[in-house]
Amino acid sequence: MRIDLTYMKNMSAGNKELVLEMIDIFKNQVEEFNDEMESLNKNKEYEKLGKLAHKAKSSISIMGLHELATDLKTLENIAKAGTDVETYPKYIAKFREQTAEALEELDEVSKNIDLYI
Repeated sequence: MRIDLTYMKNMSAGNKELVLEMIDIFKNQVEEFNDEMESLNKNKEYEKLGKLAHKAKSSISIMGLHELATDLKTLENIAKAGTDVETYPKYIAKFREQTAEALEELDEVSKNIDLYI
């Protein structure tokens, strides 16, 4: 599994409804983040892209996507500085790829919440 629900388990104190609600929020946010990252990069709004990467990093961390959170931190820093612009599409594509996998895993968690929380 790509996701690590350790933080969610601890934070929710085993409250399955809360975990399901957090999963729903995450799903909605990921969709928005994907669309907005593409748009900001296309429009060369790099500082805004950096701020969005920071915001996305928090959501990603909650779901235990630690490697992706590290990548978002890098994207945040370089986008805010406007450096290494040619690497932004790589980070955005990785975000899209890994969050798609995470969403599939979270669908499984939602269906079988008793097995995970």
